[in-house]
Amino acid sequence: MEYKKIIDVFCVGETLIDLIGHQMDVPIENTGDYHRCLGGSPTNVAMNLTRLGVNVELAGTIGEDGFGKFILNKLKENRVSTTCVRQDAIQPTSVIFVSKTKETPDFIPFRKADVMITENQIPTEIIKQTRIFHTTAFALSKNPSRNTILAKAKEAHELGCTLSIDINYSPRIWPDRLKAMETIKAYCQYDPLIKISEDDMERLFEEHLSHEEIFTFFHDHLNVSTVCLTLGSKGVTLSRKHETPITLPAEKIKDIMDATGAGDAFWSGFLFAYLKEFPIERSLRIALSLAAIKLQNIGSLPRNRDLLSELLRIK
Repeated sequence: MEYKKIIDVFCVGETLIDLIGHQMDVPIENTGDYHRCLGGSPTNVAMNLTRLGVNVELAGTIGEDGFGKFILNKLKENRVSTTCVRQDAIQPTSVIFVSKTKETPDFIPFRKADVMITENQIPTEIIKQTRIFHTTAFALSKNPSRNTILAKAKEAHELGCTLSIDINYSPRIWPDRLKAMETIKAYCQYDPLIKISEDDMERLFEEHLSHEEIFTFFHDHLNVSTVCLTLGSKGVTLSRKHETPITLPAEKIKDIMDATGAGDAFWSGFLFAYLKEFPIERSLRIALSLAAIKLQNIGSLPRNRDLLSELLRIK
């Protein structure tokens, strides 16, 4: 049976508070104060895509507390639907302290409510209307969220959704690396669009692998079709099974203000272009451009720019 796909992307996973240090390139132990931001990778993607005119749903769990109210207010301000965002009466809103840096930031997580995603937050009726079902390794790292997301990913696949995942693996979030690998393999059986970084892969495999070895793992061992490997200041390489990988350089940036959320901005740009069915190189250029914009701003994407028009001008 064909369903009308009126929801472009259903983001499922961590919704939390990022407390980002004020001082640039200062380790957390020496950071004096922090700036409060709405955070969580799927939440960032939902916010970014909404800015680009994409129809998004977000499923996440927050606490019945001041931080939870802050999150709901920010989501509503940015016109992100809160229908599937649940407030937990017992667990407080999750908080992550993040260093401010031009490179991969250090962080200290205090996780509570974000792991409490339940199946009734992700209704079948909404999945039926969804084109892309997106989540993260962070969201899969703890139960009950892990079991919920895996069950709903299977349902989404069976209902004709394209799946997506940011494998933002960190042993600090998920100490059991073997369980992480087992879970990632379980999700990958549905052939998702995959976003990874060199840092993610070094942490997941506990060794440095060549790009070819990484792509071989996903294509040949997990039978995944499309893998997007971000390379920081060097740009990105995208590999599709049985095709030659495509590498594009990052945009040159004079002053990097904050790297937190740059990967989410990149993937938001890529999913936006994917939904538009743009050619792959144009999709990557759009993704790199949105990441560059984020790197030049602290917190969310700037509100005083017409990002949609800017991205659509990229050929």
